[in-house]
Amino acid sequence: MTTNLPKDCPIGFGGGAIGNLFHRVDDATARATIDAALAAGVRYFDTAPHYGRGLSERRIGDALRARPDMVVSTKVGRLLTPDPTITDDSERDGFLSPMPFRATYDYSHDGILRSFEASLHRLGLARVDILLVHDIGQMVHGAADEAYWQQLTEGGGFDALVRLRDEGAIKAFGLGVNEIAVSVRALQAAPIDILLLAGRYTLLEQEPLDVLFPACARAGVEVVVGGPYNSGILVTGTRSGGAIRYNYDAAPTALIDRVARMEAIAAAHAVPLPAAALAFVLAHPVVASVIPGVAHPDHVRQTMAWHSTDIPEDFWSELRHEGLVPGDAPVPGEVVPSHGE
Repeated sequence: MTTNLPKDCPIGFGGGAIGNLFHRVDDATARATIDAALAAGVRYFDTAPHYGRGLSERRIGDALRARPDMVVSTKVGRLLTPDPTITDDSERDGFLSPMPFRATYDYSHDGILRSFEASLHRLGLARVDILLVHDIGQMVHGAADEAYWQQLTEGGGFDALVRLRDEGAIKAFGLGVNEIAVSVRALQAAPIDILLLAGRYTLLEQEPLDVLFPACARAGVEVVVGGPYNSGILVTGTRSGGAIRYNYDAAPTALIDRVARMEAIAAAHAVPLPAAALAFVLAHPVVASVIPGVAHPDHVRQTMAWHSTDIPEDFWSELRHEGLVPGDAPVPGEVVPSHGE
């Protein structure tokens, strides 16, 4: 089953930031950001009900309604219900959104279908291409994870996604998660087409090389990489003087030291570190797209400039020599088999 992800532009649009993730983004700026992405050739847009409790979906749908050539993915697993106690845009679950809804988890057969229909209404679109099961796994649910997993399996959640795909309502389905273990589990449990993995395959993390990416290759599952900058440290680096963030928290000292070594090598080769971060993840053959979160037109233009940066082979060789990139990780210009292949 094809996901229809565009081959000519592997840079996609991560819709979390325009759902007001940690920062307020007004409607005009959000629309200008999407328009800048379209002008730059971006054709894949990812969103979710969780992103601003529907705000991201509304904004993306309004911008793409007359663009049937775009590929759109959204997510299932949370149902939004009206909450009249929400009357401002105070921070809730990381988002500063005024949308008056609260989310409840539901990965069951009926919950998946209800979530899909509600997303179509928020988007104002007649279809989406890809549905992703959002935030399943122990990282989010802890002790409740097994009950939610049973909703997906015994409760018919995966069956609903297969039905939607077989009926042509969507082209593909998969997971949108930050966790490796549940991704491997899903590959064994359902005929998924795609995996959106955020933050786990980057210049700083390569654990998917061991089991997950080889399994994806064998199953023909395409991977979309979210969070390619590990929530900021691979953009800001260690020299900006501001807060150094890793996975939405303060970066540990050992990681800061590792990034500082990468920065020094990047500076010696005149390579922007975020350009290397994008190029690195896209070099793996199972990775079809990378979706940085952007919240301003300048962010879009900067992302595309990084993507077009010419990175010398010596840069990658030095990272390898210094033990900063493992020997089995593909880098631009070469393909090295992952563990298990």
